[in-house]
Amino acid sequence: MTYDIVIHNGTIVTVNPDFDIIEDGVVCIKDGVIQSVGKGEKGKTLPEAADTINADGGIIMPGLVNTHTHLAMSLFRGVADDLPLMTWLNDHIFPAELKFINPENVRLGALLSCAEMMLSGTTCCCDGYFFEDNTAQAVQEIGMRAILGQGVIDLPAPGVPNPDDNISHAVKYVEKWMGRTPLIQPSIFCHSPYTCSNATLKNAKAVALSLGLMFQIHAAETKWEYEPIESMHHETSIAYLDRIEVLDSKTLLVHAVWLDDDDISLIADSGATIAHNPESNMKLASGTAPVHQLLNAGITVGLGTDSCASNNDLDMFSEMDSMAKLHKVVSLDPAVMDAKTVLKSATIDGARAIGLEKEIGSIEVGKQADIIVINTDQPHLVPMYNPVSHIVYAVKGSDVRDAVIGGKCVVRDRELLTVDVGEIMKKVKGLM
Repeated sequence: MTYDIVIHNGTIVTVNPDFDIIEDGVVCIKDGVIQSVGKGEKGKTLPEAADTINADGGIIMPGLVNTHTHLAMSLFRGVADDLPLMTWLNDHIFPAELKFINPENVRLGALLSCAEMMLSGTTCCCDGYFFEDNTAQAVQEIGMRAILGQGVIDLPAPGVPNPDDNISHAVKYVEKWMGRTPLIQPSIFCHSPYTCSNATLKNAKAVALSLGLMFQIHAAETKWEYEPIESMHHETSIAYLDRIEVLDSKTLLVHAVWLDDDDISLIADSGATIAHNPESNMKLASGTAPVHQLLNAGITVGLGTDSCASNNDLDMFSEMDSMAKLHKVVSLDPAVMDAKTVLKSATIDGARAIGLEKEIGSIEVGKQADIIVINTDQPHLVPMYNPVSHIVYAVKGSDVRDAVIGGKCVVRDRELLTVDVGEIMKKVKGLM
């Protein structure tokens, strides 16, 4: 067999069930799928391939999975910093969106975000925003893997000026993109329990269920949310969502910071998953999600960056470092959130959180070839005793040298091959 791509001469961190680490590893790819994973043999020629990627002694690992972001909001990077969430949303972000967000700007913002992620090792993301059709066009153009949710909110929104049309608009988007490309799956994203009515939440979830879609929602994010939901419904946000039958194995709860023990039990029983966003939570002072307790309850927790408006970057390596250290300092336990656990949240558990664990998230035969190569020949990465430790505590997004998505090389020697990044940045600068 002649393979499409052979990646060799690196340490493979597989993140497979046994967490195998293979020195001098070789990965063979054909038709977008990983065909073999193993150790190279000295003196033996490599398998025949149309293209080879020499890792030069670096790390070969699964592409990172960003379980929560708003791609187009890269246009708002640094617009309103150092503010509480509701002030940030109501006084700055919502007004800016109504004035500034249009189909072309969403496309440009999404292209910019995807370029940033692909160049820093993220090969798949889960997004939710408005004008999601234009986001999908951008994601398809740049060649990234994504779950893309059309935003639903009971307020006038970009592209949906009449809130009565929010779900029908989402359905039209979903119908357009279902099965259109193997790299994109449509989704429905309800903004939150306090911006969507009971009827909207139930109807949106019913549509998602009927079409087999991932349903996304910000939930239990802040104390501000916790108190009015408790006052209105006499229960927590999670209990409320459970009571109206929104929680199940195809529900992604974003943030999930303000949880009690009963909430954690409800989430575990429902099979819902979590997108943890430590840097955004820290910046907006939302609090610290009880991730250690969630994991102990058997709940899947994936890692996300949130948007550039509240982070302010999409570097998942930075996010891994923050996740590990935040939970250590909060618990006063250096053993909490070890490097292996954090890496799983950014790869296989991230894939599991968005329903893609059978396709991506680890380097295993039969899975889609979403793989990145880290250049470890740099002062801050020498020496390397443990590649997993390096990935979480030392590697930066700028250390990513190559990236393959669905068996196609999209980043080579730090160059994005699918679009002109300079032209995208030029156009975005022109909007300011």
